Amino acid sequence: MTQADIDIQLVAMVTAVACALPGVFLVLRRMAMMSDAISHTVLLGIVLGFFLVGDLNSPLLIVGAAAMGVLTVSLVALLERTRLVKEDAAIGLVFPALFSLAVILISRYAGDVHLDTDAVLTGEIALAPFNRLYIYGYDLGPTGVYLMGVILLLNLLFIVLFYKELKLTTFDAGLAAALGFAPSILHYSLMSLVSITVVGAFDIVGSVLVVALMIAPPATAYLLTDRLPRMIGLSALVGVISAIMGYWIAIAMDASIAGSMAAVAGVLFVLVFLFSPERGMLAIARRRAEQRWLFAQTMLTIHLLNHEGTPEAEQEAQVVHLQEFLRWQPDFAARVVRKAVERQWVIRHNGHLELTASGREHASAAMLQS
Repeated sequence: MTQADIDIQLVAMVTAVACALPGVFLVLRRMAMMSDAISHTVLLGIVLGFFLVGDLNSPLLIVGAAAMGVLTVSLVALLERTRLVKEDAAIGLVFPALFSLAVILISRYAGDVHLDTDAVLTGEIALAPFNRLYIYGYDLGPTGVYLMGVILLLNLLFIVLFYKELKLTTFDAGLAAALGFAPSILHYSLMSLVSITVVGAFDIVGSVLVVALMIAPPATAYLLTDRLPRMIGLSALVGVISAIMGYWIAIAMDASIAGSMAAVAGVLFVLVFLFSPERGMLAIARRRAEQRWLFAQTMLTIHLLNHEGTPEAEQEAQVVHLQEFLRWQPDFAARVVRKAVERQWVIRHNGHLELTASGREHASAAMLQS
């Protein structure tokens, strides 16, 4: 492993964690599309900031980008409040307009400046080791590590200081407002952090990978746990795994590093989406199948209880007659009876079924609930 390999992976891991932290709250607030919008519209803030100061290295560019991110959120909220368009439509109106304006300004007035829309969109993390930080002649490593490290600490500090407020406003903004909190201030502060994070990652990975790292790891973590602290930790972990695996897959396949990292993040999400123990599609399908069999067994116990002690009880309790009375196919009826026997809700006696005490109790409870 060369020093360049280490540098690229380190930059990618720090960027992934920095993106994942605010991304958790975007996913919980169902604002995933907003991250995509902000990752594009902040370009206009960068362009306007450059026109104002004439320096691509000025910190005012980050300020301008953050302000443009907040403006994007404000315009979307303003359109949504009119109730004439929904949030997704509002985002579809605002972000193409602001991003297109940035592209026009770049192509018209900044054609000779190193401010390229392709670099913003796709980025090139392979160049990260060549942009290094020197202090008094000492090489301290890639600049991207320190830039994203500072942003990571800023995001982490914000979450730690306002964890309770963020948790309350994320899950119940109405209650937060009633208790005297300011959900809107926290909302726009979070959007400002998202904007700063996006701008910091522009030159390193591009906006496409930023969106992937900001949404895919938190969405994956959301399928694995309901606890917010654990979700934040799992989100960061998935981001780091995506960065490392994506890098080595790109090296092996001689493919785009950013594209491979985004693809790995997507593959991890799909795997969890399918195989998550609680929320995975297979687990849901298994629970639905179990509920189907449980419902059928409950119907069987209710059927037996309704006819218990009646003249036709013996006939109604015969397995061969379940198809006629409950409209069940023979194979299905046999499986239901077998499962009910295993649960000790019914027993077989002289060719017909009888309820046990637990089966009678279950049927009575089910009838009361209905």
